Amino acid sequence: MFRVAKEIEFCYGHRLLDYDGKCRYLHGHNGKAVIILGGDRLDHRGMLHDFSDIKRTIAGWIDATLDHRMILNEKDPVVDFLRQQHEPIVTIPENPTAETIARMIFRFAREQQLPVLEVSLWETGTSYATYGEPLS
Repeated sequence: MFRVAKEIEFCYGHRLLDYDGKCRYLHGHNGKAVIILGGDRLDHRGMLHDFSDIKRTIAGWIDATLDHRMILNEKDPVVDFLRQQHEPIVTIPENPTAETIARMIFRFAREQQLPVLEVSLWETGTSYATYGEPLS
């Protein structure tokens, strides 16, 4: 099997509900998503998938959807206030952990018919979470 990986850096903010640590407060990260694609065959160019196509598809979506946004649990009491202030936010039905953000990116890649094996989201230089599912 061949594998290729693309790293995409972006900035985001979040906080975690029902959490006792520092992440219960609004804060931001310089995150990095690492998308790994896999497959048994190369195309006519000798590529599994062109890096610039991955960048255009996934980095374009991350830039438009997640970059410089607050990613919050839809039940977070600050959501209404931030919307009133016209702040760019993304709400999800669970806590916006590295795990759930990695899953968001993974599922977007799958929707784009990319042969994604896993997505890792580096929240800091030393901490990351990975999400993957078997290829269908």
